Amino acid sequence: MRARFWGHAFVEVIGQDGSSILIDPFVTGNPQAEGAGARPDAFKPRAILLTHGHGDHLGDALAIARASGATVVAPFELAMYCQRHGATVHPMHIGGSRHFGWGWVKLTPAWHGSAAEEDGQTVYTGNPCGYLVRLDGKTLYHSGDTALFGDMALIGQRHPIDVAFVPIGDNFTMGPDDALYALSLLKPRLAVPMHYDTFDVIRQDPQAFAVRARQSGVEVRVLRPGEALEV
Repeated sequence: MRARFWGHAFVEVIGQDGSSILIDPFVTGNPQAEGAGARPDAFKPRAILLTHGHGDHLGDALAIARASGATVVAPFELAMYCQRHGATVHPMHIGGSRHFGWGWVKLTPAWHGSAAEEDGQTVYTGNPCGYLVRLDGKTLYHSGDTALFGDMALIGQRHPIDVAFVPIGDNFTMGPDDALYALSLLKPRLAVPMHYDTFDVIRQDPQAFAVRARQSGVEVRVLRPGEALEV
């Protein structure tokens, strides 16, 4: 499994067979992804996993799904929203898991909100979530936008995690202090910070976070937008 970080919370997961899975593909209007050369029409994924309906996570998912034929996997209400906008969908919900042709996913809780903005109106899109994704015998955890919560310990106990993507931006999600504690519960082999520096209100120092995490016994890799790691 290869995981490529495109900034904010956009992660591309690539299997050994070349299958591409996108998580929260926020490209247009994302200075990190655009600065790294990402273009919505360049992605040809088999599936798109959405954690919630906010614009900086739903992003370009609908355009990419319609152009590529990718299936959008999301909590039921968000999946139905995407279906109404022309996407092929597979609805799921928190606690549910499923084997797809490209790999296995399980939806986990996330403490956040979920709504899309449409024609000046707020459209409710159900509960937010995180994802466990297993490809090639490796497990990736993408927490989605979330606060710290104690059941992260259960996630780590039941599903040993090879790499965890966790937000550190604060204000809308966990900040660095809570993210460090989250890693002590999740116990991943490797962690990658996300959801920071896209906007002024979530400015953070990821290298300082990495130093503190390593001091607590967790290896952290800070990825530049467009950079990938082998899991």
